Amino acid sequence: MAAPALTGFSVMSLLSLGYLSWDWVSPETDWVSNDRVSPNNLPDNKEPQPGQDSGDRGPPHIIFIMTDDQGFNDIGYHAPDVATPTLDRLAAEGVKLENYYVQPICTPSRSQFITGRYQIHTGLQHSIIRPSQPSCLPEGHVTLPQRLQEVGYATHMVGKWHLGFYKKECLPTRRGFDSYLGSLTGSVDYYSYRSCDGSPTTCGFDLHEGESVAWPRGGVAGGGTYSTHLYTTRVRKILASHDPTAQPLFIYLSFQAVHTPLQSPRRYLYPFRGLANVSRRKYLAMVSVVDEAVRNITSALKKYGFYRNTVLVFSTDNGGQPLSGGSNWPLRGRKGTYWEGGVRGLGFVHSPLLRRKRRVSHALIHITDWYPTLLGLATRGRRPTNPTLLGLATRGPVLDGHDVWATISEGAESPRHEILHNIDPLYNAARGGSLERGHGIWNTAVQAAIRHGDWKLLTGDPGYGDWTPPQTLPGFPGSWWSLERHAQRSPRSLWLFNVSADPYERHDLSEDRPDVVKHLLTRLLYYNRTAVAVRYPAEDPRAHPALNGGAWGPWLGEGLGGEEGEGEGDPPPRRRKDKTKDGKKKLELNQSKAFFRRLNARVMSNRI
Repeated sequence: MAAPALTGFSVMSLLSLGYLSWDWVSPETDWVSNDRVSPNNLPDNKEPQPGQDSGDRGPPHIIFIMTDDQGFNDIGYHAPDVATPTLDRLAAEGVKLENYYVQPICTPSRSQFITGRYQIHTGLQHSIIRPSQPSCLPEGHVTLPQRLQEVGYATHMVGKWHLGFYKKECLPTRRGFDSYLGSLTGSVDYYSYRSCDGSPTTCGFDLHEGESVAWPRGGVAGGGTYSTHLYTTRVRKILASHDPTAQPLFIYLSFQAVHTPLQSPRRYLYPFRGLANVSRRKYLAMVSVVDEAVRNITSALKKYGFYRNTVLVFSTDNGGQPLSGGSNWPLRGRKGTYWEGGVRGLGFVHSPLLRRKRRVSHALIHITDWYPTLLGLATRGRRPTNPTLLGLATRGPVLDGHDVWATISEGAESPRHEILHNIDPLYNAARGGSLERGHGIWNTAVQAAIRHGDWKLLTGDPGYGDWTPPQTLPGFPGSWWSLERHAQRSPRSLWLFNVSADPYERHDLSEDRPDVVKHLLTRLLYYNRTAVAVRYPAEDPRAHPALNGGAWGPWLGEGLGGEEGEGEGDPPPRRRKDKTKDGKKKLELNQSKAFFRRLNARVMSNRI
C-alpha cells in the first residue's frame, strides 16, 4: 500500500516506553485510577474478587466496541506512526476485517447495526437525526438487544446513542437495554457533557443515566470525568458486578471518541509533541486514550472470568474527517462521502472462540451483518424466554444482514455478495445527472451507491472525492482546504470502479463496462422500490434545552409525535404558555432554524 511511503512526512515521537511495554493482560496495570476517576467506585466501594473462567461454554458474552470518526489510516496496523498497541495486538490475535463496510455518517451506521436493516428500510436514508428533530429509530423495528433479551441476555449500553430521543419510547432503555449511561446527541464536550445543536445559542447538558439526566456526574463548573474514562469505568463496573456463569452478557460500548471536539487529558498529548499539525496531534492523543481504554476492558474481561467465552468486536461508525485530524489515506474521500474513505471501516474480531485466528479476512462484510451474526451466536438452539418479545420478534421485518460467523471464524466464503450503500432522494441533485445518462434505467442525479462483487457504482454527488494524505503541515487544512473546496465540482454523475483491483478508486470504468453499469443501475432500481418514505422532519423549537431544564432529552409526552411518519413534518402545536414569546429567544430559535436550512444543502460534506 501507499501508506508507508508517507510516514517520512509525519515526524512524531513514539509513545513512552512504559506505555508500549504495558502488560495488557495484567489487572495490576489498570489505569482506571486517574485524576478524576475512582477505581473502587462500586457498591460498598469493593470490587469482587477475580472470577474463574467457566468451563461450561454456553452462549458467549458479547462486547461490541464502536468508535466515532476513526479513519481507515488511524490504527497502528495500517499506519505505523499511530500508537495503538492494544488494538493492534487484539486484531493480530483475532481476525482483521479488511473488506468491511459501514455507513458514511453516524446515525445510519448505528441504525443499521442495531436493526440489521438498510437505512432505506428505516426511513433514515437522509443525514443524521438532529437533536431538535422529532424523529428516532422507528418503533416497528425489533432491535438486536431486544432479541438478545429474548434468549436470556443481560444487555447494557454505554456511550453515544444518536438514534433520536424526542419521546421516552425512543430511549435506549426502551429499545432493549437494561441500563444506559451516555449522551443522546451526536457530539458533546468530553468534560462538561455540553452539546450545542450547531449554534452556541442552542446548547444543553447531555449525559443520561437510565432515563434521567445525570447532573451529578457533570462535576463542579462542568469539570466532569473525561468521557472515554467515564465510559470505560462504567463497563468495568458492569463486568465486576455480573456473574459470568449465571447469565450471558451483551455490552454495546459506543465511544464518542474520536469525534470532535478534539480534547484529551494533557498527559496523552505529550508523546505526540513532535507532530507539527495540532489537529492531528490532538486526534492521535484521543486515539491512544481509546486504545488504553480497550486494554483495560480486556483486562477486566480476564480478571472477572469472562474472557474465555467472549466475542469482542471492534468497529468504526464511518470514515475519518481530515478537517479534524482524521485520515483515510490512501483511500479516496472522507466521512460523509460514498467514496471508500467514507464507507470502508476499521474492524476486527477477537475471541478465544474463533476457530482460525491470527489472520486477515478479505470477505465482504457490512455493518448490518452484526445483527444476525451475533444473534446466531447467542441463540445456539435456545428459545426466547419472554413470550411478549417473542411475539414482537416474529412480527419484525426481514433483515438485510447476513450471518457471517462462519466467514469470520472459519474462513468460509461470505454469504454477502452485494451492499447497498444508500439511496438518498433528498440530497442535492447532481448537475448533469439525468435518466438518459442512466441508460433510461436510473436518474443519475440521485445520490446512490452500490457494491456488487468486485464492482462499485456511484451516482449523483458522492461527496468530496479527493485523496488526503495524513496532515503534517502546521496550518493544514486552513486556507488550502478552502481553495480545494471551492474548486469547480465535476459535472459527472456516474462512476464505476473495480474496487478489488482498484481500492483507491482512481480508474473509472463506466465507459468501458456499460454492461456492468446497466446491471447495477437495475439493482438500484430494485432497492428503491423497497424503500420507505424518508423520515426527516423540521426542527421542533420545544426541544430547546432552555425549555427543558437546561438539558437535552425527551420533550414530547409518551405516545405522542407521529412516530411512523404521519404528520411528522407538520409544525408542532403551540403550548398554552409559550416561553418563546420572549423576542430575543424567538430570534435565536429562528436563527438556529435558518442555519440548519442552509446547512442541509451541504449536509453530507460533514461539517456537522
